[in-house]
Amino acid sequence: MADFGFGTYRITEHNPKHIEALREAILGGIKLIDTSTNYMDGEAQRAIAKVMNLLSDEEIKDVEIVSKVGYIQGGTLERHKEKKFEEVVEYSANCFHSISQSFIKDQITQSLQRLEVDSIDCLLLHNPEYYILDGIKRGIEKDDRLDGMYQRIFDAFLALEEEVRAGRIKSYGISSNSFSKHPDDEEYLPYEDLLSFASDAAKELRNKEHSFTTIELPINMLETEGLKCAAWAKQNGLRVLANRPLNAQKDGLMYRLADYEEPREYYYHLNELLELTDNEMLRPMFNLLSQLDQSKHKFGWVGEYDMFLYSQIVPQIRKFLQPLDEENKATLVEFLELFLQEYAKMVAYECSRNTKIMLKDEFKECHASLQNCALKFLLNNENIDYILVGARKPIYVVDILSIRDELLKD
Repeated sequence: MADFGFGTYRITEHNPKHIEALREAILGGIKLIDTSTNYMDGEAQRAIAKVMNLLSDEEIKDVEIVSKVGYIQGGTLERHKEKKFEEVVEYSANCFHSISQSFIKDQITQSLQRLEVDSIDCLLLHNPEYYILDGIKRGIEKDDRLDGMYQRIFDAFLALEEEVRAGRIKSYGISSNSFSKHPDDEEYLPYEDLLSFASDAAKELRNKEHSFTTIELPINMLETEGLKCAAWAKQNGLRVLANRPLNAQKDGLMYRLADYEEPREYYYHLNELLELTDNEMLRPMFNLLSQLDQSKHKFGWVGEYDMFLYSQIVPQIRKFLQPLDEENKATLVEFLELFLQEYAKMVAYECSRNTKIMLKDEFKECHASLQNCALKFLLNNENIDYILVGARKPIYVVDILSIRDELLKD
């Protein structure tokens, strides 16, 4: 039976709730932590170090850290402008990518410093298929794209085998969204030859055996194509980490496979704000709040609201606050923060209601919460070793551990 791992995608060292959540997860028996060099621009790795330093050697002796390398973002992107890393794919203005040997070595050094360890348990190449995506964009023929991809992976494996021999990492693997694509998909990354690449890399460096141990990929109730890759991996003695267990795609739409309760204090905070902004100066704010209330059921999934919040709502709010004096601004910000917290809960509740309607056929046999059914589907799959879940609050950790305990009893 699979177990849960702690995903740190949006974990930061500066949020006490994040620190407490990770601490509670480890104390609750979670043995694997998944992170990456680009998660919160390195803050996720520093958060892990902070938590590890809070616990005793006995409490963390069996905890494994899996990290990833590939993305050039944030501070690393700023360094690239000066340092000029090799073999970089410039996918977008804020997202570059590389799995060159020099970049891998640089990022291992950075990770060891942030994690405050001498060796990383397992290092994964993080979505190396950016080379394929860039090739598609530039019109490169499929066979040429794949030949280039294979060469990059082999060269990266050489660097990783060297790092294993040097003791800076203990094993390695690949985390790829493209492992979950259909073989006919242009973005599909074939995986059948990866073990041969690893063996050849080990032989070239005269290592006794290769240290390729792990793959990571998206698998959930709606996206099951990756189960074929998982089965191949297990047949070949590899470990399988499943990510995005609750954020699923179907027919071009995203769904959050989780139930949320209707927030009790939503309308209280909404009405408070509407009353406070019902005047000529704050009329634009009043109108924005009214529009948000009318649109709370229109978001496709929770992640869509998160993007909308930071790209649309927050800039408008800042604009409306500018004419206010500091005292009135502080008061309004306090009310807004309370409302937006409740609004996010309301959006999640409305999304879960819509999800149950849209996916009624997929969950017709589900007699528990959406998340319980979705996680049980993965926990009971013999080809999955770990299910990576994000839990930025201690209460989320409690929920996950209770689901695990409940399913272990069945």
